[in-house]
Amino acid sequence: MSAPEPRDVDVDADVTAPPSAAVPSESAGGGSVLDRGHRALSVGIVSVVLLIAFEATAVGTAMPVAARELDGVPLYAFAFSAYFTTSLFGMVLSGQWADRSGPLGPLTVGMSCFAAGLLLSGTAGTMWLFILGRAVQGLGGGLVIVALYVVISRAYEEHLRPAIMAAFAASWVVPSVVGPLASGTITEQLGWRWVFVGIPALVVFPLALALPAIRRTASGPADPDAPVVPWDRRRIRLAFAISLGAALLQYAGQELRWLSLLPAAAGAALLVPAVRGLLPRGTYRAARGLPSVVLLRGIAAGSFIAAESFVPLMLVTQRGLSPTLAGLSLAAGGLTWALGSWVQSQPRTEPYRERLVVLGMVLVALSVAAAPSVLIQGVPAWVVAVAWAFGCFGMGMVIASTSVLLLKLSAPEEAGANSAALQISDGLSNVLLLAAGGAAFAALGGGAVGHAASEAGAAAGAASGSHPAAFAAVFLPMAGVAAIGGWVATRLGEGKGEGKGEGEGHGKGQGEGQGEGQEKADGTGRGKTVAHDPAAA
Repeated sequence: MSAPEPRDVDVDADVTAPPSAAVPSESAGGGSVLDRGHRALSVGIVSVVLLIAFEATAVGTAMPVAARELDGVPLYAFAFSAYFTTSLFGMVLSGQWADRSGPLGPLTVGMSCFAAGLLLSGTAGTMWLFILGRAVQGLGGGLVIVALYVVISRAYEEHLRPAIMAAFAASWVVPSVVGPLASGTITEQLGWRWVFVGIPALVVFPLALALPAIRRTASGPADPDAPVVPWDRRRIRLAFAISLGAALLQYAGQELRWLSLLPAAAGAALLVPAVRGLLPRGTYRAARGLPSVVLLRGIAAGSFIAAESFVPLMLVTQRGLSPTLAGLSLAAGGLTWALGSWVQSQPRTEPYRERLVVLGMVLVALSVAAAPSVLIQGVPAWVVAVAWAFGCFGMGMVIASTSVLLLKLSAPEEAGANSAALQISDGLSNVLLLAAGGAAFAALGGGAVGHAASEAGAAAGAASGSHPAAFAAVFLPMAGVAAIGGWVATRLGEGKGEGKGEGEGHGKGQGEGQGEGQEKADGTGRGKTVAHDPAAA
């Protein structure tokens, strides 16, 4: 996937939308996400997610062709990592911006950057210019994803939030099936550039619907009577350090040489302190409540996406499937992901949310572990499609539930900061686990990820030059990471007496605050927070 996926975006307590509907219309607490007060906003923001979903599924098909034409196969991986690294910075910036003056600004600027990045990549004459476009696009994607969380927290009552989150997940269904086919056809008939330059024209419709509704229902600070909070420049610097550190680690993971230890050390030196400052205190020891929610989001997204990136390559090079068939083996996952999100949204499942999350992580771990079984020639290739469908069902429950729990544990004025933390965990884990998987793959003879991907078409129909151990070295460790997530999922309930926190983000009833070494509590037991992020790795 090329973006922090909005199918991973979810919010609060209990949804009622069937997976077949792009926007669910009924909810359990009275009212609806399609009533007069919410209709324009719901259609508008779901259209934004639909646009991002189509881009994410389409770009992956066109990317190998673009890299070859621009003589940029050695830089192939950076076309993906550039998006993720700048999106990390955009998420933190958006969290502060939205908490300070509302989500309208970051959403508008984010969509503009997203469109501008696509145009820049689509018209690029060199690979570096193409990568620059991807970086601009990632900045926009980071701004948009956090702003959408804040819109939901402000414009939708708590009982409607799971419904709109399920709609976000459902909006990935059609792009997941149609995106690769449409992109492949456009690339073959018109050229890869049209995949990029055609999408920005679609930005106008969702913005025209959503922006007026956001201005009416969710603009301005959460508390208009409170003094305007100044920009937290320390957090901005930390966010920049995260992005730069992640980029250096990604580079080091792709260049397996002794000299790569230098950028790896520099990346770690920048990344570790910055992450500790931007994520809730207690995240890496899985403290109960908000810290475990944030940690689980990173574990689930990172392990699953890192493994998924290698599925088509494995099917093409090891089993001789065409690239189109290999990509379509993942198509059913869009449907089951939406189904999982719908299941967690039902009022009757709300009391069992934590158990659903544990079940979801078990399904993810089993599906990732089962995928490399097709390296054994006697195992049918369709086993991957079945396994991945179950894994996506688990992800639908986990990702939606982490978003619901995050907002449940956050005060309204904390939603932007904590949403940024969730997205930072998501995005950063994507970068780091992709880098780790790519390094293991290359070290065991799989070749550079970008080079292998660019030659996947030539490998279709021939399972030669295979390195089964290289693929196993990606999938089995990721399955282990997902299994650890199953344990973290048992710690999502509110903790008591966890101690004070620093950094940003703080959970209701946990005492885990994140406000630069300070901790405050209001009458509801909610902690005051400053910011957040994910990592799309």
